Amino acid sequence: MAEMTAEPLRPTPPRLSPFVRTIGGIVAIGVKELRGRMRGRRAFIILTIYLLLLGGFALMVERIMEASFLSPFSGASATAGPAIGQGIFAALLMLMTLQVVFLAPSSTAGAISLEREKQTLELLVTTPISSVAIVIGKLLSALVYVFLLIAASIPLMAVVFVFGGVAPEDVIRGYIVLIVTALGLGSFGLLCSSVVKRTTASTAITIFGVLAITIGTVFLLIFWQAMGSFDSNGNRRPGPLGIRSPTPLAWINPFIAQADVLCGTESTFGGAWCMAVNGLAPTNDGVIINDGGMVPVPMPMPVGIPEKGVVQGGFGAVAVDDAVGIAPNDVIAPDQQPFGVRRDSLWTKSVAVWLGLSVIFLLLSVQAVSPTRRWRLRRGAAPRSPAP
Repeated sequence: MAEMTAEPLRPTPPRLSPFVRTIGGIVAIGVKELRGRMRGRRAFIILTIYLLLLGGFALMVERIMEASFLSPFSGASATAGPAIGQGIFAALLMLMTLQVVFLAPSSTAGAISLEREKQTLELLVTTPISSVAIVIGKLLSALVYVFLLIAASIPLMAVVFVFGGVAPEDVIRGYIVLIVTALGLGSFGLLCSSVVKRTTASTAITIFGVLAITIGTVFLLIFWQAMGSFDSNGNRRPGPLGIRSPTPLAWINPFIAQADVLCGTESTFGGAWCMAVNGLAPTNDGVIINDGGMVPVPMPMPVGIPEKGVVQGGFGAVAVDDAVGIAPNDVIAPDQQPFGVRRDSLWTKSVAVWLGLSVIFLLLSVQAVSPTRRWRLRRGAAPRSPAP
């Protein structure tokens, strides 16, 4: 009787955790999309043309500002170098923000809807790749070219350090706002692509949404300030709905956030960017609030103000009498800045808001893409009839 040899048992492959499977799916989707986007010479030709245009724009701004200081009416100025550096930094930062605002959402507006039109989304969903990996992979692969454009502009942005007037942390703040804005608006475009079946309709909705976020918020803030003008006594009247100013609308506008970053580079408190931010999104910082309205305070003041006399502060003195109407119980901001201009406080809120909105948009996109395991509102179960 022939001896039967038993075949060795093959070891079963280890079961991967859901996190590892999700990361693997994101890499697979990203590699697939990048091979289609970065193949050929077109992407690199566009990158070269973009840098040439950006460099030419910076050169024109430098020439314009240099000519303004060489004018016989301006005279010699010791601050010409820092002013030129701040002007180039502001021009490049706002131009790059404009590029990100329209390029990031347009890159993701057809990411899911094109898969539906090609009838390949169902095949993609049936693979072991999860819906979360599909959505995040589509987002990152669509935004990688935007991030490449942002990274390619860093050596050109370093030119501002030659003139001065701009610190490295100011540049870092500006690029943080750019990256977070790209993530937020890209997630918004991906949500529109997940909900709408046609790419044309998804692109149109995305463009109108971006216009509402950028131009619409500025118009509403200006309208609110106009409606809440001052009365005959010099007190500001509340705007529509009894609200002084809808300041949270400024948090979702990337241009106002960049203006707040540029406000930190200005050496004077009456700079254009600081006045623009304070005019669109005023806060109660640096003011005294009483029953008669708001009274600006041009200096830090200690708590416990006498009804009359002179109070010494860190930047001078202010007279206090009955005409001003400041009482000891009035509220004073302890960390106020001179002239009531708040710096580097709005862009941080904008970054936090856009990070939160990105998470919300991605979760909604996952629910729109996933054919199963969707979130549904649980209703109370119908009462069972008693058994006979």
